[in-house]
Amino acid sequence: MSDEHAKTPADHIGNTVTQLKEMRHYSKNNVETLTAEWLLFDGELSKLKLADKIADLMDRQGQLHEALENAIVDLEEVLEKMKPEPEAEA
Repeated sequence: MSDEHAKTPADHIGNTVTQLKEMRHYSKNNVETLTAEWLLFDGELSKLKLADKIADLMDRQGQLHEALENAIVDLEEVLEKMKPEPEAEA
């Protein structure tokens, strides 16, 4: 890879933010899917007594979603600080 195509630290952080946002998207979908499953296990399938296991997974997936959200915010703040200052007009 030539020097003009070398990634800067900001590029790496930007790529990481993009990846985390994709993970956040899937995490949100997983929380929604697990919630629907929990409703089924808490209602129609309650005799199986598995609602607590689904609720635990829902909580864990929710924690992952929140952690992803926090990491995205933190990295976006770092990226913002890395931007060069605009040049003052004469």
